Amino acid sequence: MVMAVLVAPKLLTGFAVRDFKMLINGEWVAALEGGVLERAAPSHGVTVSRYPEGTKADAERAIAAARQSFDAGGWVNKTGAERSNILLKAADLIESRAEELSLLDAIEAGKPISQVRGEIAGAVDIWRYAAALARDLHGESYNTLGDGTLGVVLREAIGVVSMITPWNFPFLIVSQKLPFALAAGCSCVVKPSELTSGSTLVLGEILIEAGIPAGVVNIITGTGADAGALLSTHADVDMVSFTGSTGVGRLIMANAAQGLKKVSLELGGKNPQIVFPDADLDAFIDAAVFGAYFNAGECCNAGSRLILHKDIADDVVSRIAALSKKVKLGDPLDPQTQVGAIISPQHLQKISTYISGASQAGATVVSGGGIVDFGAGHFMELTLLSDVTADMAVAREEVFGPVLSVLTFETAEEAIHIANSIDYGLSASVWSRDFDTCLTVGRKVRAGTIWMNTFMDGAPELPFGGYRQSGQGRELGRHAVEDFTETKTLNMHIGSRKTLWVCD
Repeated sequence: MVMAVLVAPKLLTGFAVRDFKMLINGEWVAALEGGVLERAAPSHGVTVSRYPEGTKADAERAIAAARQSFDAGGWVNKTGAERSNILLKAADLIESRAEELSLLDAIEAGKPISQVRGEIAGAVDIWRYAAALARDLHGESYNTLGDGTLGVVLREAIGVVSMITPWNFPFLIVSQKLPFALAAGCSCVVKPSELTSGSTLVLGEILIEAGIPAGVVNIITGTGADAGALLSTHADVDMVSFTGSTGVGRLIMANAAQGLKKVSLELGGKNPQIVFPDADLDAFIDAAVFGAYFNAGECCNAGSRLILHKDIADDVVSRIAALSKKVKLGDPLDPQTQVGAIISPQHLQKISTYISGASQAGATVVSGGGIVDFGAGHFMELTLLSDVTADMAVAREEVFGPVLSVLTFETAEEAIHIANSIDYGLSASVWSRDFDTCLTVGRKVRAGTIWMNTFMDGAPELPFGGYRQSGQGRELGRHAVEDFTETKTLNMHIGSRKTLWVCD
């Protein structure tokens, strides 16, 4: 039985298929080998975009353009104020084209249009924050080394950065990387997912209009195997920034190790929400439904594991199932829709396999569990599983779909053990009116972000990233620009040398 309000997709009328080109060295170009990729909307099943099918040859010329632009110094040698002004102009232009960007991401990724509008607004805020950091980047000085020595530590842009971004938050995630690298003075090659490249290519148009010099930002399209592989191995790439699955992250890290490149990885998550009996359950129930089903669960930060105290488990499960019935699932272009389509039929089948596997292992399908047939597109029922044990795949692996697993505990120590018993450590939340409980548990759960009595809140000022197989490095926050720099020590001797190694 479908446990949601269904909003059947309407026909895509008045929407013209858009043909894109890649941005290399300030010019819009086709793939050298002439191939084209078509993107069908996962909600409607019709072609909506076409991109160049980039290959290694296109990656080569994009990297060469980035290298030349960095070495020429036109961007890196600008003042922080000059870079900041261009980033601020870019933010204004993003804001002015917000509806166009929102429509592209909604159609290509199957995301609810109202949700994407919020993501674009959040991205504008991030660009403005990064612009402020461009003027704040600085080194250190040491005037405490004696009267004959002055030490200065410089922060210099690391060089050419390749960025590989995923399909689930196409514009938001590139905005968590690119403006910070630009603020530091880097030149970049960006490869968005071949499923959702449209909004990133529009960003290229925006950056050109804002005044980014040719070659500083290059955007190539194509598959990871054809266009993306070279971005982690090429000798002219100094750093790789990747968001995506843990499996691909491991491969990128291994490839980058050949050249000892700096790597920043934001990977998967299996994020627990630990709930104690004294929690504000009204607030938590809504957060649980949001955390599990937001973006159709296709979110590394999804709150896909509920760890509930046994005293409240039955009541909470019942209330979550009831509230899930009110969630609107279906047409991403309907402003009332809260959950849209699954990105591809292959991914839909993967999610379904996790659900059937959990059921066979002894979990109870409380609600959902099936595929929604609208006649077109790929949609999944909002699924709630109880009687889940910590050894089940659905409790340990990233499903990346609208599937919520419920586990139970009796003591805080048991809850912490369950939370930490998997390979991931991206985020977690703790719910209790006793703040001592929140702090005690929060400090012992190994994850990069711990929410207390809330879930999936954030701001550009707060760093984001994970422990263990959820990645390494941090995005956002005031140190985000520093991640795209190297430090250089200037050790300066003042006056004549008083100590000689070889004496006459």
